[in-house]
Amino acid sequence: MERKDRIDALAATTLIIMNVLLGLNQTLVKLVNDGFAPVFQSGLRSACAFVPVLGYALIMRKRLSVADGSLGLGLVNGLLFSGEFCLLFLALDYTTVARVSLFFYIMPVWVALGAHFLIPGERLTLVRTAGLVVAVSGVALALGAGGESATRETWTGDLLAMGGAVFWASIALLTRTTRLAQCSPEMNLLYQLAVSAVVLIAIAPLFGDMVRDVTPTVLGIFAFQVIVIVAIGFVVWFWILSIYPVSHMASFS
Repeated sequence: MERKDRIDALAATTLIIMNVLLGLNQTLVKLVNDGFAPVFQSGLRSACAFVPVLGYALIMRKRLSVADGSLGLGLVNGLLFSGEFCLLFLALDYTTVARVSLFFYIMPVWVALGAHFLIPGERLTLVRTAGLVVAVSGVALALGAGGESATRETWTGDLLAMGGAVFWASIALLTRTTRLAQCSPEMNLLYQLAVSAVVLIAIAPLFGDMVRDVTPTVLGIFAFQVIVIVAIGFVVWFWILSIYPVSHMASFS
């Protein structure tokens, strides 16, 4: 599909669904943290999701290749992906889903700022800048209206969530401004899943016990994450990213 120069009805509908799913994801991760430690859960999720994504790509004959010069960049993206979800999943062990979501979804602000300098034709206009200012002000207002007395643990979770948002924004910008833009969405996701599965599972023992209290409910929620949010949702996200202007996506999100 050819590149678009603005968000249309298809992109708007898809982004709304994606944002609902990603918002739900934080709650699901928090619940699964009761069964699997955060970093181990993140790595295990990537390892499990790799199989259906690869299977789908092979069945549908999607373009998969590491010989197109994208391997090095794909590995870098995989490391960024590892950092994003390591910090996000840890954040949910320290603070509430609401606070994590507010700080993690500041990501579009970093994307819009990065695109302003890195992507020709996607500079911030006065209207877009005003929109971002309103969005950030809304985050500050929401945090202030909560009436919570933030503890040191809470602020640790907030900072981890913000760090995850920076990694997520970096992935979006790297994918759009390098040779990775020519890769299929499935190939982009496979790079990230493969690297993050290895890295996160390898470092998981550094964060204590990897398995906590695994129940059938935890396994069911985990399976939903693997299939719906990662295997399907992330492929759709990279498809949108490959077609629509990244700054427009960020503003809309």
